[in-house]
Amino acid sequence: MKDYFGYENKVCVVTGAASGMGKATAEMLVDLNANVYALDWNEVEVAGIKEYIQVDLSNKESIDGAFDKIPEHIDSFFGIAGLSGAKTDFLTTTKVDLIANKYICEAYLENRMSKGGSIAFMTSTGGNNWEDEGNKSVYMPVLEVQGWDETVEALEKTGLTALPGTLGYPFSKLAMNYYTMQLQQVFAAKGIRVNSVLPGPTATGMKDEFEKMAGGEESLISNNGYNTSLATSQDMAAPIVFLNSAMAANISGVDLVVDYGKTGEEIAGIREVQPMNLSAILQMMRR
Repeated sequence: MKDYFGYENKVCVVTGAASGMGKATAEMLVDLNANVYALDWNEVEVAGIKEYIQVDLSNKESIDGAFDKIPEHIDSFFGIAGLSGAKTDFLTTTKVDLIANKYICEAYLENRMSKGGSIAFMTSTGGNNWEDEGNKSVYMPVLEVQGWDETVEALEKTGLTALPGTLGYPFSKLAMNYYTMQLQQVFAAKGIRVNSVLPGPTATGMKDEFEKMAGGEESLISNNGYNTSLATSQDMAAPIVFLNSAMAANISGVDLVVDYGKTGEEIAGIREVQPMNLSAILQMMRR
């Protein structure tokens, strides 16, 4: 059978590979004969990976050490690791969900990928409405600077780090959905594609945390369109593996929503929508 996906012997870096969507992605890539470098704080137990590399994505030095162990040339990067913010503060949540991806792109992928390469992030439908000017005014100061220290400093200057970690999650996802577009000028211009998958509610290790944030399982499932249950990790791994594959060779700059029709109906006006308005939320919390 022809290798339509084109992962044979390709160097693929997957963050968050110990569980959930990251683990499911690593498993699929192994089945497609990729050389998988699996990054996570927890041990990655996926048979057939090339190497497990322990990393703390909230720490610049730990990221640097991890990339020292990865081959110089990287074919595909999968930024999947993430925190809900339920058990971490705003800064830590944002470092893992946003700043780590940004730093990896700036410090490593820009110099270690070539034409034909691909980058895909696992973001969230919690970052829908990223194009709203009010939302952009909140996250853009963090995306307008380069470097780990500079980005952290820009975030701290906004005063947002005093807010709960659960707000760090939508902040990061809004920013990541925009960042996918921002990166086109840097990477797509060099023939390196950049896309994102925006999952609807999914049964991962953070399910209980998201249920609490949503107000219960029924409320969480209601955000998954016509699917009457939570999606599986495999349901989200498949689209991100596709987007980074040769099968999607002409796809770049796409925020691919995977929520069984919910967002599409909201955009079309068929379903009532309550768009994320982070600036309004922040104003209310600061009163």
